[in-house]
Amino acid sequence: MARYRDAKCRLCRREGMKLFLKGARCFTDKCAIERRNYPPGQHGLNRGKLTPFGVQLREKQKAKRIYGVLESQFRKYFQWAEAQKGVTGENLLRLLELRLDNVVHRLGFAASRREGRQMVAHGHFQVNGRKVSVPSYLVKVGDVVQLRSTSKLGPRLDDNVNAGRGQVPQWLELDPNEKKATVRSLPLRDDIQIPVAEQLIVELYSK
Repeated sequence: MARYRDAKCRLCRREGMKLFLKGARCFTDKCAIERRNYPPGQHGLNRGKLTPFGVQLREKQKAKRIYGVLESQFRKYFQWAEAQKGVTGENLLRLLELRLDNVVHRLGFAASRREGRQMVAHGHFQVNGRKVSVPSYLVKVGDVVQLRSTSKLGPRLDDNVNAGRGQVPQWLELDPNEKKATVRSLPLRDDIQIPVAEQLIVELYSK
């Protein structure tokens, strides 16, 4: 399973903002953005102004890195979004939000999407009573996501939920005691609180 293996904090520094890729660390003074708020590399402090193409590219890279997907995966999501009815940019973000690893993170079960990906990949969650170990699995309206009864992650999930780092979005209904949630509806753009200008991504891929 291909994934980015280098330093995660470099990604935040490259985008010039917190992408919350390392969970609890991102909320402390140890966050790389707090220490070195400039792009990584030898010429990080001397980077010039971005071109219009550069601005579009940065938005695409930012979205990829927030959701932890590679270029080929991201392009596939864009093709699916383009084939659907509605606004392509919003369709793209909606598809990314419906990934199971993102849902686990949005519910507060995981401190980051990276941790959510690991939990799902190790088979700790089930959807509608069946184990799912594919982080990219897309949930649907009415699906029930729950921690498996055989999992030993219960205390870890309790710690993450009690930390209260984010509010559960309205399109998800959480039962913290049972450690399960129901997908109430598809997420709207207002429900997707990420700092990405999706229209720039559409313009980039439309060239």
